[in-house]
Amino acid sequence: MALPEDRIVTFDNVSKFYGETLGVNRVSLSFEPGITSLVGPNGAGKTTLMNLMTGLLRPTRGQVQVLGFRPSDSENMFRRVGYCTQFDYFPKGVTGHDLIYSLLRMHGYGRSEAGSMTHRVIDRVGMSDAADRKVAGYSKGMRQRIKLALAIAHEPRVLVLDEPLNGLDPMARSEVIELFCDLGRAGMHVIISSHILHEVDIISDRIVMMSNGYVVAEGDIQGVRSEMEDHPMQILIRCDRPALVASLVFQQDSVVEARIHKDGQGLLVSTRNPDQFYRLLNRIVLDNQLSIEGIEPADENVHSVYEYLIGGSNGGPIT
Repeated sequence: MALPEDRIVTFDNVSKFYGETLGVNRVSLSFEPGITSLVGPNGAGKTTLMNLMTGLLRPTRGQVQVLGFRPSDSENMFRRVGYCTQFDYFPKGVTGHDLIYSLLRMHGYGRSEAGSMTHRVIDRVGMSDAADRKVAGYSKGMRQRIKLALAIAHEPRVLVLDEPLNGLDPMARSEVIELFCDLGRAGMHVIISSHILHEVDIISDRIVMMSNGYVVAEGDIQGVRSEMEDHPMQILIRCDRPALVASLVFQQDSVVEARIHKDGQGLLVSTRNPDQFYRLLNRIVLDNQLSIEGIEPADENVHSVYEYLIGGSNGGPIT
């Protein structure tokens, strides 16, 4: 069942050019509530997409709508959208508390309500002890947290986060990821770009992969992977007799390759039909009384899927 337009973010055949330079081209997307991650190399178009979504850029062609509003409708956008950019810009001499409080006052909240909301959101991002310190003296990780507090302080329905995990230590990263998950479960649109690929895998309801301004794949990791019929899925099987399993599975049409793992404790199987292969493996295990320690996809993650889709032709890191 399709959601009404006041609950979705849509891009309808959107292109953005900077003179003769392509930002994004012919992008058509529809974001539902939950966590959506944008993945792609530098220059793929992720930040352009976010800036179009938040009204900082206007499309050359096509139309963007956020919960039924055009991004150019700044008053309604500011009430519903929070944006945490990858860049740091703070007024000189301002404290973390004053930064958040001033924003909420600009949103029209009274002194008392703005004060209580400020304390609540600063505590939520773990910055209470540093709230009265000047932002200029914050570490990179602390600035990331206060930017996140700034983005969610007015309780937006759409949260746009450009590289929000940069500069966070492992403990802080874990806490912030849990916050994102809480917000997504509560029905907020959380749209993230990140180069921490294994964390993108864990937290995302949906992945949008971009390359050179185009969307090259979208969906959950499993869904994107299953669309790639020309690229077999690799499965790691940990078992007591890998050579026997390799000889048996390789006789099947669904198996492209079977080879013993380099540690000798299992085998890697490439198959174009995972469902058929799993049924076959169950039969082999029962017929031969094998001891299986584990079965798992060996490449079902963002990095592997991206490399398959793009073929590594872009050079440069995936960010």
